[in-house]
Amino acid sequence: MRAKLPNVVFRIVAASAPLHIPMWRRAVWVVGLVLAAGVGAPGQAAGQSGAGDVAQIVVSAQGDVKVTPDQAMAVFAVETRRATAAVAGTENARTTRSVIDAIRSAGVPAEDITTLDYSVYPEQQWDAKDRVSKVVGYVVRNSVRVRIAKLERTPAVIDAALAKGANSISSLDLTSSTMGTARREALANAVEQAKADAELMAKAAGGQLGALIELSTQDFAVPVFESPKLMRAMAAGDSAPTPVMGGSQTLSARVSARWRFIPFPR
Repeated sequence: MRAKLPNVVFRIVAASAPLHIPMWRRAVWVVGLVLAAGVGAPGQAAGQSGAGDVAQIVVSAQGDVKVTPDQAMAVFAVETRRATAAVAGTENARTTRSVIDAIRSAGVPAEDITTLDYSVYPEQQWDAKDRVSKVVGYVVRNSVRVRIAKLERTPAVIDAALAKGANSISSLDLTSSTMGTARREALANAVEQAKADAELMAKAAGGQLGALIELSTQDFAVPVFESPKLMRAMAAGDSAPTPVMGGSQTLSARVSARWRFIPFPR
């Protein structure tokens, strides 16, 4: 009696592409080609395949699209220190109102200005003689988040806020209004590259692609340029405009796909 051969699995894995590549190129890596050849169950008709007998090509790919920022999101704050909480609060409110008015005069509508945080806390100092912490004053901090719809207005908005008393800029993020379109383009590029690599692998393995079995996407790498923190980095009296450079960024989409592998007749 002739013994049945067990299923045999051949695995060919391609080398991964470098993770750090120029932003203008699409990065693609191939996970592998899996070929599974087996003997059908007794009584199985010729040409039929069980679920474990299907040879597959498995590929992962990444598509990149350059994105040019055209918007900005900045967080401005006014921090006031005075002997009492009441005095600090009153002065902080007056200065914050001046800052908001200046931001609006620079072209930002009221609906794009949001209060992000407001805090009042005692400022304490250690008394070495009495060995206790003593309250020496109070700090009031009011932060507002500002959406700047046109990137070119960002320097004017920053300078206006600083001139009226903002003494902290905790973040400056640059984004693009075309992110949705860029995402779809990157996704299409990733799928196109995955199929091209799968076809190349199938040909090299002595066959061709069959039907698509599975196609999935992973998390998108959304580009956001975040500046270094600008805590009191600029003097309000400085007449030079604040430079803000958008540059270009890359949005990446990743996909994984599996196709049936159809070997050529021998």
